[in-house]
Amino acid sequence: MSILDRISNPRDLDGLTNEELVQLSDEIRKYLVETVAKTGGHLGPNLGVVELTLAIHRIFDSPSDPIIFDTGHQSYVHKLLTGRKDLSTIRQKDGLAGYPQRSESEHDIVESSHASASLSWADGIARALHLAGESERTVVAVVGDGALTGGMTWEAFNSISEQDKSRLVIVVNDNGRSYAPTIGGLARTFNEMRTKSGYRKAYLRTKKLASKFGRFGQRVYEAGHAAGNAFFTSSAPKGIHPSLGIKYIGPIPGHDIEALEQALRQAKDYGHPVIVHVVTEKGRGFKPALEDTADQFHAIGRIDPETGVKLDKEDSISWTEAFGNELLEIAGENEQVVGITAAMLQPVGMKQLQQHYPKRVFDVGIAEQHAVTMAAGMAYVGLHPVVAIYSTFMNRAVDQVIMDVALHKAGVTFVLDRSGVTGPDGPSHHGVWDLSIFQAVPGIRIAAPRDADSLREELREAIAVNDAPTMIRFPKGAVGAKIEAIRRTDDGVDILKMAAHQDVLIVAVGTMAEVGLKVVALLEAQGIGASVIDPRWVIPVADSIVELSRNHRIVAVIEDGIKVGGIGTSIRQKLRAAGVDTAVDEIGLPGEFLAHASRSQILEEVGLTPRQIALDLTASVMGKKVPVARPLPETSVDVSSDIN
Repeated sequence: MSILDRISNPRDLDGLTNEELVQLSDEIRKYLVETVAKTGGHLGPNLGVVELTLAIHRIFDSPSDPIIFDTGHQSYVHKLLTGRKDLSTIRQKDGLAGYPQRSESEHDIVESSHASASLSWADGIARALHLAGESERTVVAVVGDGALTGGMTWEAFNSISEQDKSRLVIVVNDNGRSYAPTIGGLARTFNEMRTKSGYRKAYLRTKKLASKFGRFGQRVYEAGHAAGNAFFTSSAPKGIHPSLGIKYIGPIPGHDIEALEQALRQAKDYGHPVIVHVVTEKGRGFKPALEDTADQFHAIGRIDPETGVKLDKEDSISWTEAFGNELLEIAGENEQVVGITAAMLQPVGMKQLQQHYPKRVFDVGIAEQHAVTMAAGMAYVGLHPVVAIYSTFMNRAVDQVIMDVALHKAGVTFVLDRSGVTGPDGPSHHGVWDLSIFQAVPGIRIAAPRDADSLREELREAIAVNDAPTMIRFPKGAVGAKIEAIRRTDDGVDILKMAAHQDVLIVAVGTMAEVGLKVVALLEAQGIGASVIDPRWVIPVADSIVELSRNHRIVAVIEDGIKVGGIGTSIRQKLRAAGVDTAVDEIGLPGEFLAHASRSQILEEVGLTPRQIALDLTASVMGKKVPVARPLPETSVDVSSDIN
C-alpha cells in the first residue's frame, strides 16, 4: 500500500516521518500528472504546492482552522488530503469541482476562484472568530499564483494591519508567476528576496549540518533558520509589511517540509497576523511543465503523461487565436492601437502582439479595475486601447467601465474572451453575465460575432469608434464553420435566412446563429416558417429588427447569457416602445449558478439546444404546450415562456 492510500483525512499525516512525507510528496505528484493528464485541469500550480499543502495540514487543524486558497485552482492536493482521493472525475459533470466547493467537503471554505479575495475573507473570518471568543482557532490564507497583484489584497492588508488580536496566517505562495511570470514592483521585490545570497547560503549550510550531525545539527539548523527569519523580518521591503506592522517570516524554501513546518508553527504560535513568505516552483517534478516557458502547464487539456504533448488538438482556429491574429494586423496598420491585459497575455491572445510590438502591450497583473481606468487615461491622450479580459473577470470592473470610460466618452474596446458557458471550470468561470450587466452602460456598443470573419470585421468596426466604449464577446474553444448572410440591412443586421411564411423570427446572438439555423430546420419539418437574423451589434438594438419583427408572429431571441436583463429583454423593450406587439420569447440561460460540466452538457441541461428550443417554439406558435424532450432539473428554469 502506498502512503497516499493510507491518507483519508489530514490527521493521518500526523504520524508520518519526514522521509515518509517526502515519499508522499512524490506519490502525490505522480498521481496528479497521471490523473490530470486524462481529465485536463490546473496541473502546474498544484505540482508546486505539494509540500506546502502537506505542511499546512500538519500544523493546522482543518476545518477548525479555516484554510482559504487564493486562487482556488491550487487546491487539488488539499482535496486529496481531505478525503477526495479520486480525482479521475475532476471538472467533469457530477464529479469533483476544479476549485474548492462547500458541497464536497467541510474543509472547503471559499468557492469562488476569482483571485485576490482571500485576505478579505480571512480578515472577516478571523475578526468574527475573535468576537466569538474562539481565540484558539487560526485562519490560514494561501495567496499566490499572482493573486498579490490584485488590488483587493492590498485593501485587505490595510485592514489587517489595524487589528492585531486575530490569529491570521497569510501564506504567500511565491512561484514568480500567475499564468505567466508575475510582473510589477511586487514581483521584483520578491525576486530580490529570493536571491539574497546570504540567506540562501546560510540555509544550505545549516541544512547540511542538520543531515550530517543529527540532533545537534538540527539545533544548529533551527538557530540559523531563526536568524535568517529575524534578518528578513527587519530588512524586508517596506511596501510589504514593516509599514503595515504585520510580522513577516521568510523566505522559506517551499519544498522543504521541515522548514515549512517550523515556519508555520512559529506563525501559529505568534497569535497575531503573520506573513509567511514561501518560495515554490510551479510545475515542480514534471519536466514538460518546467520547460514550458509560456505558463508551466498552468491549465491544460488532456496530455500525454510522459511527454506532456497535447492530445486534444483543435481542427480549426480558436476564437482567441482569431482575435489575436486580427489585432496584430490592425496594430500594424494603426499605431494608436495598444493592448492591455490582466495577467493573461497568452490566454487572451495578446502574446503575438507583445512579441511584435512589446512597447504597445501592457500587462497590469490581476488588476482588472486598474486596467480599465488606465485604458481611459490612454484614450484621453489619443491612443485606442484594446482591453482583453475573460468575461467572468470583467465583472470586477463594472464601475470603472461606467464612470471612467463611458462617462468620459473614452474610445476603449473591451474584448471578452470565454463568454457564455465555458464548461469544466464551473460557476465562477462561466461568462454568462456580461450581456446583462454591460448593456446598461450608457453609450456602449456590444458585438457578438458568429464566426471568424464576423469577429475580424466587428473588431475593426469597434476600434474605429473613438467616442464611446465598445465591447466584443466570444466563447471558449474553436471557431465554427463560416455562416454566410444572404443580405445585410442598412443598419448592419445580417439576414441568414428569410422564410416565405413568416411565423417565427429568430434573433441569434453570436454563436447561437448555428443553433438558430438548426431550429429553423426542425420548425420547417412541423410546417412552421422561420427566419434567422444575426444582429452583429446586439446593443444598441437596430431599428431593422423592429421592422422585421412586425411581419412575424413570434420573435425568439436566443443568447448564451442569462435571460435576466439580457438581449431578449432589450429587444422586447424596443418593440414595445415602437408600438410593435409581436410576442417575444427570451431564450437564454437561467439566472442561477451553473455547475461544472462540458458546454454541451450544460446547454442540454438548461434546454438551450435546437430540439428543445424548437419544441418550445412549436408550442408557442400552436398555442398549446408540447411535452419537453427530456425532464429538466428541478433547479433549472424552463427556457420557454407562455405567449399571451
